[in-house]
Amino acid sequence: MTDSATTATAPVADWVTIVDLYTDPFPIYRRMREESPVHWVPAVNRYLVTGYDACHTIDNDQETYSADESGSLMKRAVGHSMLRRDDPRHLDERKSYGGVLKPRAIKQHWNQIFDENCRVQLDRLLAIGPGADLVWDFCAPYAAENLRQVMGLVNATNQDLQRWSQAMINGAGNYSDDPLVWAESERAFDEVDTALDEILPLLRRNPDHSLLSQMAASPIAMDSIRANMKMTIAGGINEPRDLLGIAVWGLLTRPEQRALVAADPALYSLVFDEAARWVAPIGMYPRETTRETVLGGIELPRGAHLGVVVGAANRDPSVFENPNTFDITREKKPHQAFGGGTHFCAGAWVARASVADVALPHLFNVIPTLRPHPDRPAREEGWVFRGMTSLPVDWDRSTVPAFPGSPS
Repeated sequence: MTDSATTATAPVADWVTIVDLYTDPFPIYRRMREESPVHWVPAVNRYLVTGYDACHTIDNDQETYSADESGSLMKRAVGHSMLRRDDPRHLDERKSYGGVLKPRAIKQHWNQIFDENCRVQLDRLLAIGPGADLVWDFCAPYAAENLRQVMGLVNATNQDLQRWSQAMINGAGNYSDDPLVWAESERAFDEVDTALDEILPLLRRNPDHSLLSQMAASPIAMDSIRANMKMTIAGGINEPRDLLGIAVWGLLTRPEQRALVAADPALYSLVFDEAARWVAPIGMYPRETTRETVLGGIELPRGAHLGVVVGAANRDPSVFENPNTFDITREKKPHQAFGGGTHFCAGAWVARASVADVALPHLFNVIPTLRPHPDRPAREEGWVFRGMTSLPVDWDRSTVPAFPGSPS
């Protein structure tokens, strides 16, 4: 069965380099998308799928496009988590998370904790003062502390989680096979195992609201618990951290958009969605074909390794008008930043609540004159995972009021 009457072999994009993808992939994606929705890219040894419709097809056909990729970098970095499984095994492991990450639990329990954590981290940012790097002095510690408490990793520090997360996502995106990246990733892998071995017996005896408490009571095998908790640490920090940084950058560089949100804070939900579309924090994820097939008119053999480039799909001009522009007023259409189908991101609701409902409103209310630093440029980097890697900011100290209610 094919999806096109006319088929062709994939064009070879031998002009693409990993360095160029990391620096700024969007011109590359535009050129590729204009030629074909699928290319063979020797630099990353896989087919990159850049068209919106083709990516959507993959997300909704796990029988043809398997998440259980052979030779997976993610399996090496975090173990065989549910992200690299198909149903029914994927669904069974996903169900083991229970309701911990779902909207009801967020509303009843986690939102208050996110609010408290935001106040603490904002106080820390204000103490550092103008010239602080918003990514590393606010976004990262805020996301890490939220995840630490949601998971119940009370035997680890905020800094531990940040280090583990970055090391493991670097491993999952190590398409250049850098041995130093693997060494850091493997160190994080082992340290997380040690922390899990310490905390799970305690949570079995003293259950609480946390995700690890839920996992301790589940029938899932220990190897799967380990892999899924490592996957949660990896994505559970980088996704909200990078969405928050990108959303702030979008508003700081589009003053007319910022004015709209200042007049109507309910629009922060649109800011969140537009940031996710504009720069998907998880920009590419792998799939493998289970049979010969045709995708977007391109013939693919059985066992083909694919990269589903949602960072490109979300800027497909056939779907999104002026796709390279951050615009919260654009016509609302479904983006693919959180995946789709059975693999829709389990942490999407936590990311939305912590970023759109808590962090963005607090940040701009407390620092109304927040602006990019005049002398230190911001940096946005990555392609498998993409976000602000530096966001130096400035503000007028005289306009910043005390932030009441911060826990001591």
